[in-house]
Amino acid sequence: MDTICDKIIWRIIFSIFFLLILAVSCKQPERKSSWVEDYDSFYSSVTDSLTAYPQKVRGLTLQKMQMSTDSLEWYYYAAIVLKTYMFSSDVDSARHLRKKIEDFCDRQQPSPYIADLRSEYLNVKGNIYVRVGNMDSAIICFTDSYEQRLQGVKKELVSDILINLADACSRQGKYDVSAYWYRKALQTSDSLGLSEEKRPPVYYGLAQVYMALHDFDQCDYYYNLAETFYDKMLPYEQYIYLNNRGNSYYYREDYTEALEYFKKGLSLAVFHSDMVFERNLCMVNLGDVYLQMNEPDSAAKYISKCQPFFQKMGAAGALYYIDTQRIGLALERNDIAKVRHLLSTITNSENVEPDMLHIRNKYLQEFYERTADYKNAFFYQKENRRLDDSIRNERVKMRTADISLRYQQDSTLLAKNILIEQQKIEMLKLNEGLFFWIGVCVLVLIITCFIYLYGKKRRALLLAQSQRTISSLRLENIRNRISPHFIFNVLNQEMGSREGEKKKELSALVKLMRRNLELAEQMCITLAEELEFVQTYIELQRRSLGPLFKLVVKVGEDVDTSQLILPSMLIQIPVENAVKHALLNKEGERCLWIDIYRSGTYVCVKITDNGGGFKLNSGNRGTGTGMKVIMQTIQILNAKNKDMIETAVRNVTLPNGETGCEVSFHLPSNYDYSVL
Repeated sequence: MDTICDKIIWRIIFSIFFLLILAVSCKQPERKSSWVEDYDSFYSSVTDSLTAYPQKVRGLTLQKMQMSTDSLEWYYYAAIVLKTYMFSSDVDSARHLRKKIEDFCDRQQPSPYIADLRSEYLNVKGNIYVRVGNMDSAIICFTDSYEQRLQGVKKELVSDILINLADACSRQGKYDVSAYWYRKALQTSDSLGLSEEKRPPVYYGLAQVYMALHDFDQCDYYYNLAETFYDKMLPYEQYIYLNNRGNSYYYREDYTEALEYFKKGLSLAVFHSDMVFERNLCMVNLGDVYLQMNEPDSAAKYISKCQPFFQKMGAAGALYYIDTQRIGLALERNDIAKVRHLLSTITNSENVEPDMLHIRNKYLQEFYERTADYKNAFFYQKENRRLDDSIRNERVKMRTADISLRYQQDSTLLAKNILIEQQKIEMLKLNEGLFFWIGVCVLVLIITCFIYLYGKKRRALLLAQSQRTISSLRLENIRNRISPHFIFNVLNQEMGSREGEKKKELSALVKLMRRNLELAEQMCITLAEELEFVQTYIELQRRSLGPLFKLVVKVGEDVDTSQLILPSMLIQIPVENAVKHALLNKEGERCLWIDIYRSGTYVCVKITDNGGGFKLNSGNRGTGTGMKVIMQTIQILNAKNKDMIETAVRNVTLPNGETGCEVSFHLPSNYDYSVL
């Protein structure tokens, strides 16, 4: 009777909520895939660390990839790894993984989630092209990434792609197009309701555009806007702000101020060791500033430091700039022969930024004037005048584009206001029906309350009965806890009736069982306790292993077994696996080595046997439950530590030619073993 009453009550309550939801909205949002919320939570937690600590983020993401059960989920996490390769300047790894993601997307049917994944790898691909100076390809990738993102789910990332697109256009000298995309990014941020903290990249991007046009008043206006958010910027954004603002002072020939900003940028990049590309780019700029300040030795030092990095990377734009500085350095030292040699060996690059061309042309004009080749000197002087005229034309285009964009913004705002008014009228109509349904729901709710109160007394009786059942279960639990102690008492009595070797074996078994119960309640123990447990286990197995079995335990002198902490059963489980699955059925000499030593900031633990090695398809390899427990324990502990426990299982060739299996663990110093 009570069960039927409860079902009726819950059905009525469910019907009320259903009617309320139906009255407010007729359309339910599309349900997310089961893994998406977990991915979104993880991505949000590592976004701020991507630029500053890409290797750490990569390690955490690779763990997520190992636990992925869905192929799309795996590739979503792979896209995060792809970003870490880009931010740590590992271009080769980035290209390989990007191609793998691209091939996967090409095999899938179009969907919003696939569109988001395409947008991710296209955006990274564009950034790689930017770093090597291929702006045409970068613009194509960013444009495709933008179009894919509009078809996807995560529209809030559109503004980041627009900023990249604007930056690539700026480096090509298309300043009006660049400014358009920057302002489009601002519009998108407004329409999506993104916070003010997302705007600094747009501000210092617009400042960079006005710097290139030598409109330094507007340039400083946007840099000052960006500076107000400096403390809230990500390290990568802080670096770009410092580097670009240094450039703005360089182009107005305030080299002292430029030097200060470049030094700050270099300190930031050095502090974040993974910012390799940024560190070398800062050294290029420092070399040029010192050159302009008539300090050729300092300039030469920074040029020689960064040149190998960009040569290895194949960054054409950066190498063009370095060669230009080498020409300027030779002119500063009045080494005309060196300039001639450089001009005969260096190759010109396509898609060079106009500012870089202007600097190179200035040095070439000076060189040809010194060598009395006035025809070529006049040619480069004329080229720089043409570039200056082009900049003036770009200023006119910018003003026209600004007026046009502001007109579009006003039109968009007017259309938005009209749409809001229409929605208000529709809401008024909806509210009339809503009040009726609310009245019906309130009436039904009152009836439901009466039914609920009627059944309350009977539910109280059921609750009392449940409490009696719980009390019985508690008593049973107490009896179950007594059982292991009863078993130990029986075994102790049995030991009293035995003598010699049998009594010794039974005593070892009791000790092993009691210690196993104790270890089951502990996450971590000392190395001494773990080795004692292993020795007890081996003593029990010696008769089965025979006289040809040999155990060798080596502990380094600098390893304190009473102080070193490690996860419980870390050594015992690999030892037990080696005995059960490799050594028991082996003919001839059976050997097991446990080697523990310190290596740098790690303590290495290796368990090696000569049982023929690990065979994946062997019928004697066991269920893997023990190692699975160890791996899950390590994953739980690694999640809250910066330096992680590293694990490896591999087959090795022993000195006598036999094949064995080696299980190794690397335990970091100062590792936190608490899980709370």
